[in-house]
Amino acid sequence: MIETAKSAGLAACTTCARVWPHDQARCDRCGSPIVDRDRRGLQPVWAWWFAGLLCYIPANIYPMLRTKTLLAYQENTIIGGAVELVAHGSYGVAAIILIASVLIPVIKFLSIAYLALNIRDRRRMSQHSRHQLYEVVEFVGRWSMVDVFVVAILSSLIQLQDVASINPGPAAMTFALSVIFTMLSAQSFDPRLIWDSEDQA
Repeated sequence: MIETAKSAGLAACTTCARVWPHDQARCDRCGSPIVDRDRRGLQPVWAWWFAGLLCYIPANIYPMLRTKTLLAYQENTIIGGAVELVAHGSYGVAAIILIASVLIPVIKFLSIAYLALNIRDRRRMSQHSRHQLYEVVEFVGRWSMVDVFVVAILSSLIQLQDVASINPGPAAMTFALSVIFTMLSAQSFDPRLIWDSEDQA
């Protein structure tokens, strides 16, 4: 059996990870309050997860970018914009857009759901591996906003009055909300619950 901080009567600071006695109110290192496990369990995780999923669906259906020139008016979704970039030979940029806007969000949705659903199933993955998966989800989540940043930069740079203009479409807002909600879902997940499953076993 793995000895955890909880089984040893200790509590870790969720800000700086310093371990203190369980009855200590504040962390002497960073001053943050020492909080115990969230009694709501996984409810906030699933609430933010479903909100992010609901926003991610229209983010892929509606146009992310609206381009207007003297000769044409064009709207592109996330995937449609990547296909357009491939048609113009910009394979690297298209790959970045697809990875940051499609692959990473889908992996993040699946990873959070996997951690929440199988938090007590030791047969599928060890506690250490699950904690590593959680750290990866936390790290890569911030790069999901690349597509929104590209749209914002293009919109600010290419505004030539009636000659040409680029404006964000309705998908830009829903995609940004989806990223924010999934980040909140991941932050609502208490990784200490992973190690609690060993104590309960």
